[in-house]
Amino acid sequence: MSMDLSEPLSQPHDFTVSELATDARRLLETHFQLIWVTGEISSFTRAGSGHWYFTLKDDKAQVRCAMFRNRNQFTRYQPKHGDQVRLRAKVSLYEGRGEFQLIGEHIEPAGAGNLQLAFLQLKQKLEAEGLFQPERKKRVPVATKRVALITSAKGAALHDILSVLKRRWPDMEVVLADSPVQGEDAPRRLLDGLYRLLSLHQKYPLEVIVLARGGGSMEDLWAFNSEPLARAIADCPIPTVSAVGHETDFTICDWVADIRAPTPSAAAELISPDQASIHYEIQKNTRSLMREYQRTISDKSANLRTLQYRLRHPGELLQQRMLKADDLELRLKRARRLLVERYENRLTQLHWRLNANKPQKALNLAAGSLERVSARMTRAMSSALSVQKKRLLSSNNLLQALSPLRTVDRGYALLRSEDGTVVTSASQFQAGDRGLATLKDGELSFEVTSAARLNQTPS
Repeated sequence: MSMDLSEPLSQPHDFTVSELATDARRLLETHFQLIWVTGEISSFTRAGSGHWYFTLKDDKAQVRCAMFRNRNQFTRYQPKHGDQVRLRAKVSLYEGRGEFQLIGEHIEPAGAGNLQLAFLQLKQKLEAEGLFQPERKKRVPVATKRVALITSAKGAALHDILSVLKRRWPDMEVVLADSPVQGEDAPRRLLDGLYRLLSLHQKYPLEVIVLARGGGSMEDLWAFNSEPLARAIADCPIPTVSAVGHETDFTICDWVADIRAPTPSAAAELISPDQASIHYEIQKNTRSLMREYQRTISDKSANLRTLQYRLRHPGELLQQRMLKADDLELRLKRARRLLVERYENRLTQLHWRLNANKPQKALNLAAGSLERVSARMTRAMSSALSVQKKRLLSSNNLLQALSPLRTVDRGYALLRSEDGTVVTSASQFQAGDRGLATLKDGELSFEVTSAARLNQTPS
């Protein structure tokens, strides 16, 4: 439910919390249009979504602010905690918490030198990211067939570039991406022009892209200090030339481009060879080539005359080759015969050695030796086994003689305590102790009622 709060209530009405928050938000947004608010930034936060959240305060009050990514991505100023800023914003209310807030549309530093400060901040930021490093720069070709210009079709920069190209290299093809070069809409239009050229590059390859405009104040050149434009130039796969302003003017585009030209005319000279110089070089090289050609013809003619004197009739050469072939054939047959005889003699010698060293003789000797060793081993094992049997019988007899069980057989008993220890003295028992007695035919358990030692008579 929603009510018109501009009219007085005729009778009391109960609001829900959400109704009250919604009506309060609508009232604020209807009453306040875009306003400028000046204050100090506190608690600045950049969310993962790209949105900015901060508090704007002075010495008496504070208000929460939000600046969404679709707005802050176009700002040339990077705010931080403690900065004095001017914020253009809409007044609203965040219904989820019932908090009064400002929705930022544009932000800039408060006070003098704002443009210079924003320029230095952006320059430091991009430099820290490495966008100005020389190793990132691409080589700009000198003699190109097709060049693209991003500038105003009505500007003097275009006229200067075309005049230089017509004088120096009239065959060069020029593609123009018309764009305003100053004003609030210029950064976006320049960026659009670059993207159009990149799309065209897929079908009609471009060799160089030149961004150009004439001189002016810092405000006039500000479109070339746009961060999105600078990043697009840095990422551009085509070599870029920045020709903005005069020789003393510097923009962010000058730093990120592959090469900076002090003026648009200088940019035209950088990308085009001098037609007159090339014609002179062609003529000079042509004369040098003709001299080299004539000298080569003269040398070859002299060499040909020498070869004619040395040339012999092919029949004579063929006869010599035939004689040499016959000689080689005879030598080959003789060498083959000698080689066969040598290998036959070698084979005969090996056959005699093989018969003299047949392995059967060695096998017979080894078999006899094996039989003798086997017989000796059998005798030695029988002797050792007999000795061990005798030692085992002797040890068994000794064990039987010393066994305590022999004593038990004669009527004695073997006493042990409860833990299994053999008792040999009455002092090992006390009254109340228990034990085990091993007899001839079994075991008895007992309990000691008294223990006394007998007096021993010295021997």
